[in-house]
Amino acid sequence: MKKDPFIEYLKEKDPSKQQKKYSWYTAVGLQKVDGLDTSNYLKEIAKRNIEGDITLEESQKLIDSYYEQATEAQKITEEADKVSIKITKLLSNKAFTFSVAEYINIHKFLFKDVYDRAGEIRKYNITKKEWVLNGESVIYGNYPMIRETLEYDIIQEKNVDYSKFSKEEIITHLAKFVSNIWQVHPFGEGNTRTTAVFLIKYLKTLGFDVTNDLFAENAWYFRNALVRANYNNVSKQIYETNEYLEMFLKNLLFQEDNKLLNRYLHVDYSKKPDIGAKKPDIGTKKPDIELAKIPLTNKTKENIIRLYQKIQQYIFGRKDIIDILGLSPSRSSELIKQMLEYNLISPVSGFGKGRYKFNS
Repeated sequence: MKKDPFIEYLKEKDPSKQQKKYSWYTAVGLQKVDGLDTSNYLKEIAKRNIEGDITLEESQKLIDSYYEQATEAQKITEEADKVSIKITKLLSNKAFTFSVAEYINIHKFLFKDVYDRAGEIRKYNITKKEWVLNGESVIYGNYPMIRETLEYDIIQEKNVDYSKFSKEEIITHLAKFVSNIWQVHPFGEGNTRTTAVFLIKYLKTLGFDVTNDLFAENAWYFRNALVRANYNNVSKQIYETNEYLEMFLKNLLFQEDNKLLNRYLHVDYSKKPDIGAKKPDIGTKKPDIELAKIPLTNKTKENIIRLYQKIQQYIFGRKDIIDILGLSPSRSSELIKQMLEYNLISPVSGFGKGRYKFNS
């Protein structure tokens, strides 16, 4: 498990430091939904802000100045750093209006220094390949109807009387609401981060104390849960389900301890081996590694999906990866290492050295 860079503030008695720590840690963690990492420089600035040495405005100026002089290699963390500061600002500010305009303005505020069309509703339809769906895509909202659909969802939510709901009904309803607005996907990029910030601020208006680290530590799980809540493939007997999103919300709002592992959300997780296939002796597995911590790049995910479609339950080694994916020997070895780290495959004994099998 990756160490919390702000762990020393968890025991801090000063509530302002506790709140700052939560805002920063959540902001940094949410970058994982798009496979982004923040720089060590950003984390040092965050600690200085938490300590009260610099303000958020000064923090942003330092980051802006840093990237004005950054090398191309350093700029790989620019989006994550700049958006992290913006999320921290929003989470530190209690002001909020539950409206479509607020939702759109959050996107504009977060991404105005990153995307040319920040705060603009997309004018085209989109698809996004998802690891959790074996490269398939959710069907997102039709672009001519985006604003009308959002307005409808927000109006319906404003009319909800939570005083009549049990805890289970609250969770069920909130899961449906957030999955609906996420599926509309009003923006070309940055949709999940915008939705997460909007949801956190909305939950606070409902009186929920969401100053825990669920979003920070399970950001990619949150996104995958939204994907599974909006995907149907009847021909393969795969149906949309809010089960995973509800577990996340139960942990977030009512401090339950449901196990949030991304591999459970994969559409092939419960897939059984082919009948008659020889069952190999599986060696000791590596400990579970939560995928939300260090998400794979899109290219690596595509390679893993292609490999799985060809290999599935069969035993394979580096040469098979070279032949199937056309990768170099060194890149094939690196891919095996990454899959082991993510607990996607396990070593198999009795078939020679360097043989593996995808986990069921």
